[in-house]
Amino acid sequence: MAAPAEMVEVAGREVRVSNPGKVWFPRTGHTKLDVVRYYLAVADGALRGVDGRPVVLKRFVNGVEAPFFFQKRAPTKRPEWIDTVRLDYPSGRSADEVVLHDAAQLIWTVNLGCIDLNPHLVRADDLDHPDELRVDLDPVPGVAWSQIREVALVVRTVLDDAGLVGVPKTSGSRGIHIICRIARRWTFDEVRRAAEALAGETARRAPELATARWWKEERHGVFVDYNQNARDRTVASAYSVRPTPDARVSTPLRWDEVADCDPATFTIDTVPERYAALGDLTAALDDAVGGLDDLLTLADDLDARGQAAPATGDVAAPAPGHSSGASGRRRSSMPLIEIARAATTDEAMAGLERWKRRHPDVWPYLEPADVLVDAMRGRSSMWTRIRLNLRHVPEDRRPPQEALEVDHDPWDGLRDAER
Repeated sequence: MAAPAEMVEVAGREVRVSNPGKVWFPRTGHTKLDVVRYYLAVADGALRGVDGRPVVLKRFVNGVEAPFFFQKRAPTKRPEWIDTVRLDYPSGRSADEVVLHDAAQLIWTVNLGCIDLNPHLVRADDLDHPDELRVDLDPVPGVAWSQIREVALVVRTVLDDAGLVGVPKTSGSRGIHIICRIARRWTFDEVRRAAEALAGETARRAPELATARWWKEERHGVFVDYNQNARDRTVASAYSVRPTPDARVSTPLRWDEVADCDPATFTIDTVPERYAALGDLTAALDDAVGGLDDLLTLADDLDARGQAAPATGDVAAPAPGHSSGASGRRRSSMPLIEIARAATTDEAMAGLERWKRRHPDVWPYLEPADVLVDAMRGRSSMWTRIRLNLRHVPEDRRPPQEALEVDHDPWDGLRDAER
């Protein structure tokens, strides 16, 4: 029998929390009500990252170890005090998305299973002009946390030279985010172009540590992911609880903390005390609204130097029954094969293990960065693709593209137009 609901009084409203004792973090024992209480403790900071923005609902209704799904459209059955705005996506689809303004609305979304908060770059009153530039430092497998911290400090120097103030935060997962507030003067294309220039300049200043290479198989070190500034992208906002086994939090940092910070110390248990002591470190953003002119000038300079190299190599052979292979329909200089397309990461990794057993003489040649595990977005959920880069395998020992170990079609059952 489900536990009785609990009513939480917040922002002048009573918000119903259903199944408050449901365990959302099995390894730590944290419950749904624990997550609610955490967000109440840091409500002002958590709201600063989402206030007035459309959010994608990422719902973990059965906790972090069960499948989750994305819900762009606001639930049909919702309180009259939940605001929405209609977003048009590059795909041609549109959705009426939830817009948060106060702690009652925040707790209402948490009750839906939204462990972390995923806001867009824009505010609801101007959906065409972002007011943030987001830097996402995403390490390739095998990269040490210390290297990510080094790259973050290089990014700071690029931002300083461009006249921008950034607030760093742990992603709560594997990387670091840096958020800059910008004037609402530039389009999405311009903001993304500025972010790409920032990524390129970071890689130029720290070529052994960072990369701005778009194709995953060509990356090394820490990828400065500029595409998080595209129209349809969201990232977990500051003070978001993340769906990690130890209930980590995406935690804002002072710059003097970056060189020594340990993301494992920032959890649902420790961050409220830190927040009470330091306050909301993202509040500084509102007093540091910057511009993109310098970065866009840098982008023009990079274009003039011809930084983008033409595509070389071959188009990867597709697996039997498929029309495209591990490099899609593009040419790649890397020898890629595809191993699995799976509904879950566990299924994909099980497929990889089967491949390893069939090719025990090949596996020892592969380095951690040669195993490309891609989290792919389907219509409302994630699926996992695994590819291998055989660049370190002697040519005469490279296995050909074979039938996929797991062959999941995330669009099965959709009409052609939806696919």
